Amino acid sequence: MDIKVNFSGRSIRYTEEEIAVAVEAMRNADPLTQGHYRDEFERKFAKYQNVPEGSCFTVANGCAALEMSAQICRFRQGDEIVIPAHTFTASAYPYLKKGARPAWADVDLRTRVVTAETVEKAVTPRARAVVVVHLYGYVADMPEIAALCRKRGLILIEDAAQAIGAEVAGRKAGSFGDMGIFSFHSHKNLTTLGEGGMLYVKDPATAAVIPALRHNGHCAYAFARRDYWKPAMGNVDMPMLNDEPLMPSNYCLGEVECALGAKMLERIDKINDEKRVRALYFIDALADCPELEFHRVADRRHNYHLLAARVTAGPQMRDDFMRGMHEKGVKCVVQYIPLDRYDFYRRLGFGEANCPNGDAFFDSMVSFPFQHWLSDADLEYMLAATREALASLR
Repeated sequence: MDIKVNFSGRSIRYTEEEIAVAVEAMRNADPLTQGHYRDEFERKFAKYQNVPEGSCFTVANGCAALEMSAQICRFRQGDEIVIPAHTFTASAYPYLKKGARPAWADVDLRTRVVTAETVEKAVTPRARAVVVVHLYGYVADMPEIAALCRKRGLILIEDAAQAIGAEVAGRKAGSFGDMGIFSFHSHKNLTTLGEGGMLYVKDPATAAVIPALRHNGHCAYAFARRDYWKPAMGNVDMPMLNDEPLMPSNYCLGEVECALGAKMLERIDKINDEKRVRALYFIDALADCPELEFHRVADRRHNYHLLAARVTAGPQMRDDFMRGMHEKGVKCVVQYIPLDRYDFYRRLGFGEANCPNGDAFFDSMVSFPFQHWLSDADLEYMLAATREALASLR
């Protein structure tokens, strides 16, 4: 079967201006990592997020940001971290690597993200932190969840990997928590040549250790030197947080990627708005098809990174529908197996979860091709194919 509308691994086509910025950095950046383009991207990102300058740090990818956030939590034996079971695996395993045990939280069936209620149900006396994932590009109810975490004394981490630019209560996704995680992977609405990420850290004292934690423990000497080369160009030390050591890594993002990211910030709102308009058009055109339940959000709380629906008649019809779409040349996919079902988490003893909504959504969900560069003709073709596929199943 020839695929006419593919589920692409690339969300964005770069403009000529964006390409020119990347080429300029390729030609002139010195060095090609950790230079002024990094500083510019971090500064512009903090301004875009309306958070203090010096609180945002570029990293190699979103998973690197999650790894660093897990280190900063400084888990003790028996500590738990509340995480939605319905999410991508990178939202969870970095915290397990640092000794935390996952307490799986359910999602709301309509919004597909956690709520204050589902988080609270997963909190036990052993809980130390909460990861809120703004999955599919929709921001969870952060004012309520943040209030809950303050009340319980829990570290709040926002996984905003899919939700850049989305807002709730007048604030950007990723700005409510103690830490915020962003991804610039090839699939995202803002992407930096395939990989890239950002870590937001609210506490200034914690933010101060991030540069050394990110770059091999490199730091300046604490004393004046007569000769800049003695004893070496720079020191290597152990990043310390509240008198506890943190083992460093190398999670730096290159200058070309940073230059492109800073430039793309200029049109991320336009990209999000255009995707939202198209999503609403597609959803509204299928309003008379009760077999598909979309999450319709008309404001900037949703950036429609992905366009997903639940097949209301259940898993069998979902599979029949996807087969029908594939026969018509439209490649839809199923995403985000509940983590407790993966062999990885089962082998670690975390294969039990009480998350009926997440299970029900995954078992009957379908994700449509929805890259930003999808042509109008392909969108119309996919819409017609959807109607035909549903009609054949009635």
